[in-house]
Amino acid sequence: MAEISITNKEWERVKIKVQRKYNHLTDEQLQYAEGQEEGLITKLMDLVNRDRGYVVFTLKKALVNIDNNRL
Repeated sequence: MAEISITNKEWERVKIKVQRKYNHLTDEQLQYAEGQEEGLITKLMDLVNRDRGYVVFTLKKALVNIDNNRL
């Protein structure tokens, strides 16, 4: 089970932050449906070549500061 919960509305904001940090990622690669957090984490692990802990930390950080442009 995923350690985080992301709504589709939140994902739109978080996706922008992730794309700024990893500018090689496309909208197609970052498609997400609410409730599919586990798949998103796994996909991001492969795309950015990082471990699960880093990806979860990064997503949590983005959610905590959702109105901030920084990741």
